[in-house]
Amino acid sequence: MTGWITTILASGPARKALGLMLAVLTIALFLLNIRRAGERAGRLAERLSSSEKTHEIQRQMLGAASRRPPDRDALAERLRDGQF
Repeated sequence: MTGWITTILASGPARKALGLMLAVLTIALFLLNIRRAGERAGRLAERLSSSEKTHEIQRQMLGAASRRPPDRDALAERLRDGQF
């Protein structure tokens, strides 16, 4: 049984066909890997974008908290002056 497989694979056209099939398989796997890497990069970019938005909002909240009036009287004064 293995004798005829060896005989077929030893022929020139069969070896060329096998080499071509291996090359096509290698290229297909390479392209799939590139696609997967691109999807992963897209997800990471989206996560970075949402993280930057979150940090910007937190910075704004901290800035607003640092400018708040120290007590109720100061708050009432700011509201009367229209500076709130």
